[in-house]
Amino acid sequence: MLSVRELHSGYGRVPVLRGVDLEVRAGELVLLLGPNGAGKTTMLRTMAGFISPQSGTIALDGEEVGGRKPEVVARRGLRLVLEGHRVFPELTVADNLRLGQLALRDRDSYAQRLDAIREIFPVLDQKIGAHAKDLSGGQQQILALAQGFVGDPKALLCDEPSFGIAQSLVPSILRFLRGLADQGVAVVVVEQLAESALQVADRVVVLRRGSVVAEGPAREFEGEGRLKSLFLAS
Repeated sequence: MLSVRELHSGYGRVPVLRGVDLEVRAGELVLLLGPNGAGKTTMLRTMAGFISPQSGTIALDGEEVGGRKPEVVARRGLRLVLEGHRVFPELTVADNLRLGQLALRDRDSYAQRLDAIREIFPVLDQKIGAHAKDLSGGQQQILALAQGFVGDPKALLCDEPSFGIAQSLVPSILRFLRGLADQGVAVVVVEQLAESALQVADRVVVLRRGSVVAEGPAREFEGEGRLKSLFLAS
């Protein structure tokens, strides 16, 4: 579903990613790990069209999307949920969700997907008429994820979903992402709470200094010692 080959990307003349390859199948949840500065967020933003690749290819469901504008990539079915609760604060929850459907490939499915969101996350149903700025940080993060979901993505990229939210909400968010993958979505997650995220991941890819240094089934990365060795290695 999502194929990245020999991707080089960065900011101006500053290289960040150096020849990265990534394959994500439909129905698979891939956990992208690495120390700070490894290039994880740059990877997601480049795939979603917010950064133009310097070279390499990015294909979604067989179609090249590398270098296209974010709105074009979104309409093709690839959605990015950034860390930091990126919602429209002055709009209501309902209006934020309506904006999420702008890239929806099948508009007739919006009502059905909205009903599913309200069932999965009852807090959004309870706050449907509230302004996003009046939600807690965790509720805003859930709203950002819901925006991605109502857009009926083929692939969803999620950057640090646990950032700045109550730890009690993390399991439900990770289960939600796992559920998306089980429905056939290709999911890529960057997550600081690696031990928790490993429980819902199929596969792990580790970046360091802009290159892939390890990858394999999630079960091979379980255990604090294994993760520490990957994060602390020079």
